[in-house]
Amino acid sequence: MFTGIITAQGSIREAQHAGDLHAVIACPLDPAGIAIGASIACSGVCLTVVERGGVAGDAWFAVDISGETLTHSAPAHWAVGAALNLEPALKLGDELGGHIVTGHVDGVGQVVGICPEDHSLRLGISAPATLAPYLAAKGSITVDGVSLTVNTVADQADGTCHFAVNIIPHTAAVTTLGRLAESAAVNLEIDVLARYLMRMQSLRG
Repeated sequence: MFTGIITAQGSIREAQHAGDLHAVIACPLDPAGIAIGASIACSGVCLTVVERGGVAGDAWFAVDISGETLTHSAPAHWAVGAALNLEPALKLGDELGGHIVTGHVDGVGQVVGICPEDHSLRLGISAPATLAPYLAAKGSITVDGVSLTVNTVADQADGTCHFAVNIIPHTAAVTTLGRLAESAAVNLEIDVLARYLMRMQSLRG
C-alpha cells in the first residue's frame, strides 16, 4: 500500500530480458533501509526488491518485472536511463499525505497538453475508455505514482476522456512530472474507492 507521495527519483541502470524483465534501479536511498522482499512503487508500479547494494545516497536495487506488468504499463519507463518516481511501501503510523494507492496500474494515458498556469504546470492527459467512468472532477488519480487531484474531465466522442491536473513547482522538482513532454505515456491508477463503487453500480444494474 502506498500514498502517492514520492520520496526519491531513480533511474533504470540495467534491463535484461530473461523470461521476465530483470531491472537494476539506481537510487539515492540507503541500502540498509531496503529489505529484500520489500515493495517499492516505481512510477506507480508496485515491485518487489530481489537484490540491493551500494552505499547511502548511491544505492541500487533489483526487481523482476513480469510480462503482465510490462503489458499494462508505459514501455518507455523500463528502458535503460529512464527516470522513475520511487515510493517505499506505507508503514503503520506513517502519514497518509496523498490518497490510498495500491501500486496496480489500471492503464496507460498520454499527455495531450502542457501549459503554464501561474507558477504551476497544467497537464492534460488522455485516459483510455476503460478508465473514463472512474474519473471525476476533484477526485484522486495517480499519474506515474504521484497522487494528484483531477481538476476537470472532458468526455470524448470515442469513449476516452481528457482530464487535467495541476503540478505545483515542488511536485515538478521532486518527481518526473515536471519533465514530461506532449505525447509521453504515463501510468494511471484510478482511485480504489471509485473502482469498488463502479463494481457495486454494475451489480445493481
